[in-house]
Amino acid sequence: MKLSARGRASNFYIKLPSIDPMIASVERSQVSGAISVPPSKSYTHRAITISALGPGGSVKRPLLSADTRATIKAAEAFGAQIEGQEEELAVIGVGGRPATPENVIDVENSGTTLRIMAGVAALTEGAVLTGDASIRRRPNGPLLNSLRDLGAEAFSIKRNDCAPLVIRGKVRGGRTVLDGSVSSQFLSALLISCPLADGDSEIEIKGDLKSRPYAEITLEMLEGAGAKIETDFRRFFIGGGQRYDLDGYIVPGDFSSASYLLAAAAVTGSRLTVRGLFPSRQGDSAIVAILQDMGARISWDREEGDLAIEGRDLEGVEVDASLTPDLVPTIAVLGAVAEGRTVVKNAEHVRHKETDRLHAMAIELSKMGANIEERSDGLVIEGGELAGARVSGHHDHRIVMALTVAGLVAGDTSIDTAESVSVSYPGFFEEMAKIGCRVEVSEG
Repeated sequence: MKLSARGRASNFYIKLPSIDPMIASVERSQVSGAISVPPSKSYTHRAITISALGPGGSVKRPLLSADTRATIKAAEAFGAQIEGQEEELAVIGVGGRPATPENVIDVENSGTTLRIMAGVAALTEGAVLTGDASIRRRPNGPLLNSLRDLGAEAFSIKRNDCAPLVIRGKVRGGRTVLDGSVSSQFLSALLISCPLADGDSEIEIKGDLKSRPYAEITLEMLEGAGAKIETDFRRFFIGGGQRYDLDGYIVPGDFSSASYLLAAAAVTGSRLTVRGLFPSRQGDSAIVAILQDMGARISWDREEGDLAIEGRDLEGVEVDASLTPDLVPTIAVLGAVAEGRTVVKNAEHVRHKETDRLHAMAIELSKMGANIEERSDGLVIEGGELAGARVSGHHDHRIVMALTVAGLVAGDTSIDTAESVSVSYPGFFEEMAKIGCRVEVSEG
């Protein structure tokens, strides 16, 4: 592969999602056969960033979606050169010295890109980061505070801790206390940037670290790139002056995306094989145990990565979502069709995603006839029958995909803002149709 003179990808072929509003119409369906799960969005974000901060290399089987494209563009703004297709990305990195961007970085709808690249910006002379309307409402106060503690200048232009953000480095190291109650993305941003600072850093976590598995993924990948970080997950000790070298990284399958496929089989009493699921540190692999607890029959060949599920009568369960926020919309749908009560707790941080997902799922499933109570930190769902309705996806990919699963049981369901699935699973509706789902997508 050859990079163009400007460092842009000369053969970087990614199908752009439609920007037109779309409506998904879903009818009662059964699913069957076998389907391969998309690559992990979380691992792809980190692989691109860490490789770009080192000498470069290849990232194999990346997820190319709206969110990860935003990370690619941001990495290029910091001086990396990236080209490739779905099979492999080739990266020429910045060798630990990211450049000061020439323009504002637009992360679009990607919160992960915003937070991680804010950390990268603290290694430069300065950058401005912003995004869409949803991004401009999402809080970043804990990250901004910690970046300031570590020597950078970091502030919100509107003084509300939300984007647009201005980050001016260079971060020197030192000690900071990070509030872990909002998002583990703040910690991941610091873990990626601090090893490249000149001095040593110490991060102490205040309160409970939400979504800890995502921080574990970051540590796993940094270790693979040669970084040394000591931690007991209350404190992190990070030596400065380190370098990264991540090459030939293969992105694993995504359990978050797989949750919709597995749930589709579970709620419709169908049999399905999902391929590409290998054991990993992804917190959302918990969907396997949750489905088993609810009564689904599962057989998982961990060496081959094939997971077979057979849906049967489901029973309500209690789920602690502190480590698995992205599963909450899926669990809500499972609970709505299960017998008995399903309780989702410790999920207050789910309110700070692309939308307030607790409120969104309570409102939309209620339209479909679900008996659902919204609490400050979760949901209480009395299982029963769902009926078709017109519902909103709230411009949130996970809300849209979860409601699609609900529509397989309810029938006659239409979901607006269906185009948002491009954020994490661009081929979602096409793949669902391949396994038997009766779903059509049209312009709204």
